[in-house]
Amino acid sequence: MKGKFTNILLLVFCYALTAAFYNFSVAEAQTNQTNRTRQVPSPTATPNGVTKTAPSPTPKTATLPTPEDDDEIIKVETELVNLNVRVVDRNNRSIGNLRQDDFKIYEDNAPQPIEFFSKSEVPTNYSLVIDNSGSLRPQLEKVIEASKIIVGTNRPDDETSIIRFVSSENIEIVQNFTPDKTLLNESLDNLFIEGGQTAIIDAVYLAAESITNYEKQRDPNDRKRRALILVSDGEDRDSFYKEQQLFNLLKETDVQIYAIGFVGDLDKEGGFISKSPQGKAKAFLERLAEVTGGKVYFPNDTSELNSIAQNIATELRTQYSIGYIPTNDKKDGSFRNIKVAVADGPNKQKRIAVTRTGRTVNSDKTAPPTLVNPIQKTKN
Repeated sequence: MKGKFTNILLLVFCYALTAAFYNFSVAEAQTNQTNRTRQVPSPTATPNGVTKTAPSPTPKTATLPTPEDDDEIIKVETELVNLNVRVVDRNNRSIGNLRQDDFKIYEDNAPQPIEFFSKSEVPTNYSLVIDNSGSLRPQLEKVIEASKIIVGTNRPDDETSIIRFVSSENIEIVQNFTPDKTLLNESLDNLFIEGGQTAIIDAVYLAAESITNYEKQRDPNDRKRRALILVSDGEDRDSFYKEQQLFNLLKETDVQIYAIGFVGDLDKEGGFISKSPQGKAKAFLERLAEVTGGKVYFPNDTSELNSIAQNIATELRTQYSIGYIPTNDKKDGSFRNIKVAVADGPNKQKRIAVTRTGRTVNSDKTAPPTLVNPIQKTKN
């Protein structure tokens, strides 16, 4: 009887010990699970759908402004629109020595307050873009000579690049931006004529893109004027880009285009509705100059080139730099018309302000366009 009672007590003791151990294990498991829930961050979805585990956040101490803090800095993002403005009289002669008060800026007919004004010479970054197709063979020697005149007027802070072009697959930067006149003249001497279907639209597109990208690498407070000097017959035969794509790009930049068009040898006969090759070339070059606030020249022969070169060099350096912050700050991707009005001179002398016709506003909703080099594309 006594032995049986002892066995019962032993059985009860073992059961109690087992229950206690079980309860302790469950409690410990719950504690560990709670700790794991707190320590393991929640997964974060990435754009490509792959789930990654985010790192544990590092605690940060937030500093709240106090009523006594009068020096709180408020950052406001603004967009300064820069305009290069030429002012000429009725005889197309440049007019200098004007004051800020002589100008009024309008964007979509709304007056804009002028935030920046300078009539001093601003350093210029420009590209010489020269047609090296067979149609320019008779003029190339004189074109090189005139180009050297322009380069010779460069100031120490001016930089120039040289681009030769023939077909869409043959657009070459023969000299990157440099202030070194010796390098520039040597590169001009190395230009040569090749056969191919002229791709003037592609050449201007890539040159404008090149100037813009080069300027983006610079200090935004270091102001430089951007320009492109184009020499061609103006006839496009086989470009990858369409004409409208080119003008869309130009409306997003502030690159001025000065064009020298040898259109005399192009066919003057057009169709019943369409313009002649010569008419199309002239209209294209004129539009390039108008949209960008530049100028176009149509020399009758190469003897006029040197004076044209001097004129371009002078005009590049006798302009007014005017900046304004748009009153319409919407980033809606729209095109805004720009007009610059200038006061009349003595005796009501008429003055004409020449600048780009407008600008395209980058949209916040879409990424900036990716510019594709036509050399890397296959035409359909």
